[in-house]
Amino acid sequence: MNTLHKLFAWLAVAASALALGGCASTSGTPAPKMDAAAPSPDYVIGPGDSVNITVWRNPEVSGAFPVRPDGKLTAPLVEDLPAAGKTSTELARDIEKALAKFIQQPVVTVIVTGFVGTYDEQIRVIGQAAKPQALPYRRDMSLLDVLIQVGGVTEFAAGNRASIIRTVDGKQQKLNVRLNDLIKEGDISANTMMRPGDVLVIPESFF
Repeated sequence: MNTLHKLFAWLAVAASALALGGCASTSGTPAPKMDAAAPSPDYVIGPGDSVNITVWRNPEVSGAFPVRPDGKLTAPLVEDLPAAGKTSTELARDIEKALAKFIQQPVVTVIVTGFVGTYDEQIRVIGQAAKPQALPYRRDMSLLDVLIQVGGVTEFAAGNRASIIRTVDGKQQKLNVRLNDLIKEGDISANTMMRPGDVLVIPESFF
């Protein structure tokens, strides 16, 4: 009986050790990592944008100012400061450095109030649009969205001979689009997605 008891006891200890080893192995296995979502980039100021500059306790040098076509802005005590290509935070720090010559420890806040963006983030519409202009690109922007913002095409437009000029890997591509079919016939198949930097060219019709 003693021998059987010893045998059963040894088997119980061995089974417990195996069970513990299996648990340790399982718990020690690292969990698969989930890919973190890429952070969305901060908005970059571009020519044509408007910025609201607030200098704490100095309202006389605060205000709303446009970014010129050359990418610079001029504000009280700050002349020809490069703004295009910077975030609002970066621009605020640059303005603080410029104002430090006149104001002790300036605290500046910059808010972009009129969005156009840098040239490579714009959608430009030229030719026979009702309101040819540069538009800020927005995510999931379509050709129809662009046409709505520019008020459609003029009566002289050759809508079905329009094209999108797109730069891919440093090379320009020409994509033919059918504006008349899209806006006059309601043919949704003529709609297409836009990309930052696209130029929509709407030629004039020759009768």
